Amino acid sequence: MLKHSEPESMTTGNVDELPSPTGFSKRPRVMRFYNTPRIIGRMSVVGEKESKGPVGKYFHKCETDDKMGEKTFERAEIRMFDTAVRGAVRDARLKIDDIDIMISGDLLNQMTTSSYAARDIGVPHIGIYGACSTMTEGLMMSAALVDAGYFSNIVCAASSHFATAERQFRYPLEYGCQRPPYAQWTVTGAGASVVSKNTKETERFPKIVMAIPGLITDYGINDLNNMGAAMAPAAMDTMFTLLTQSGFNADDFDMIVTGDLGKLGSDILRQLMLDRGIKLGQNYIDCGNIIYDVEQKCYQGGSGCACSATIFNAFIMEKLLSGEYKRIAYLATGALMSTQSCYQGETIPCISHAVVVESPFLEEK
Repeated sequence: MLKHSEPESMTTGNVDELPSPTGFSKRPRVMRFYNTPRIIGRMSVVGEKESKGPVGKYFHKCETDDKMGEKTFERAEIRMFDTAVRGAVRDARLKIDDIDIMISGDLLNQMTTSSYAARDIGVPHIGIYGACSTMTEGLMMSAALVDAGYFSNIVCAASSHFATAERQFRYPLEYGCQRPPYAQWTVTGAGASVVSKNTKETERFPKIVMAIPGLITDYGINDLNNMGAAMAPAAMDTMFTLLTQSGFNADDFDMIVTGDLGKLGSDILRQLMLDRGIKLGQNYIDCGNIIYDVEQKCYQGGSGCACSATIFNAFIMEKLLSGEYKRIAYLATGALMSTQSCYQGETIPCISHAVVVESPFLEEK
């Protein structure tokens, strides 16, 4: 484990009371939304590879061209993002002019995709960067702003593209380097949700009842390909907080969903939770572990902002709307390295934010 140097002011007193950058925080972190904001619109757009995976039938639009008719992969991602946002607004039976603000992010430097898309969409914009945890970060912030009464309709969105992310964070696509067996595949896609205030007209939609902001964890991983191992401790910290501070236990959820740990990362998370006395059962899934079929040879599975954003707005929301799932916990995870930090020998700080979403049919359970 990486040893962190402590400021001089922290080196005196009771060692047990010192904050730890890699340990569980006992401070209260649960945000309860008493006005229960509703998710009234959603859309998922994915690439061809994602459409052929196990949950491919749930996605709303599948692109067959990675460039989507554009000159560059970056422009293609902007177009995909725009499609998801406008589609979610239409699904909510609203117009762009009805949206008070957009909260969104992506993987590219300076949040290029969401910023350029926001320019074209033309609504006030708050850009956020949580790497692959961006969707839950956006849902958490949207719910807080709606719950407090500041806004009535907020659209939150996230996107990623295999081609744009790979050449920014790893290698040029033309290089064709060998990928290690613990690597994951960046999902090409975009997901968007419309979060609105709870009214008689919106009470038939799933509601966000709770959120937990994440704590940065760093367990010393500095391999850009080993995202699952890097992010699993962050998911553990937020999940343990959820199950010890919220009043819910693991069996109270029809599904506990992590973002994009992949096969290796989700196995590590299970062990980390078991070490803390909590056994994750059949109601735990990881989006990175289910978005691709093993025969697609995507190694440990999917990653990227769009990994959980597309699955949440398609597969998970479909189950909540039908009443098959009554309550879910959604914990997306993000690796917060820069394009240069790992090449300079830095380790990867990670984070996981959580939201608890309940079906309008919960009372029938």
